[in-house]
Amino acid sequence: MVLKRAPKFGLARVMSKRGMCSRTQAAALISEGRVLLGGVCVRDPEHPTDPETAVIDIAGQEGASSNPTYLVLNKPRGLVTTAKDEQGRETVYKCLAGADLPWVAPVGRLDKASEGMLLFSNDPAWAARITSPETGPSKTYHVQVDCIPDIDTIVNLMQGIEVEWEHLRASSVIVLREGTKNAWLEIVLDEGKNRQIRRLLAAFDIAVLRLIRIAIGELSLGELAKGEWRALTPAEIKSLA
Repeated sequence: MVLKRAPKFGLARVMSKRGMCSRTQAAALISEGRVLLGGVCVRDPEHPTDPETAVIDIAGQEGASSNPTYLVLNKPRGLVTTAKDEQGRETVYKCLAGADLPWVAPVGRLDKASEGMLLFSNDPAWAARITSPETGPSKTYHVQVDCIPDIDTIVNLMQGIEVEWEHLRASSVIVLREGTKNAWLEIVLDEGKNRQIRRLLAAFDIAVLRLIRIAIGELSLGELAKGEWRALTPAEIKSLA
């Protein structure tokens, strides 16, 4: 059995992903000698850093924000989930523009073509619990597909399939409604893997027409309009992690 090492990323990128500050701000803090990695001052923004286990301090204070912020956004299709896109595409931060908010980072992600619930926070410990495959809450999606799946296909989607050395599966699949040539499915995932639904369906020659995340754990989008966001309540914050 070969154990895979967790990938490492530049320190500035890890700080940005944790919601501690923007990547540019992180690079400046690191260059100024104000960032400690495991108690050691690091001055290289590209220093290899484990995003899961690294202990990062800024100016002697633990990396979590003193003003923790928790948001939910109804992400529109066509936006990329990143702070700054190298290709110049519009990002999810377009929806937060003009708001009086501290720096927040996406908790997990939705790809450009996907829509629906996207969380933001500057609390890295909370975000890590939500995105963890072991402790994170389930995610619920409504997915329009280019066919009408039969019962055998539904069973196969839940049993799963090996795709590029990963076992992909859905914990639940329900047909919501059918048309003449396509159908809407409700798919629940209890693990988080890159583009999991699209890759799983593609393995059974099913194309995704629309993909909308409607819930994370007990938190649902409700009446939140496309492109709009709101702060989470204390009860919602606690329920998610």
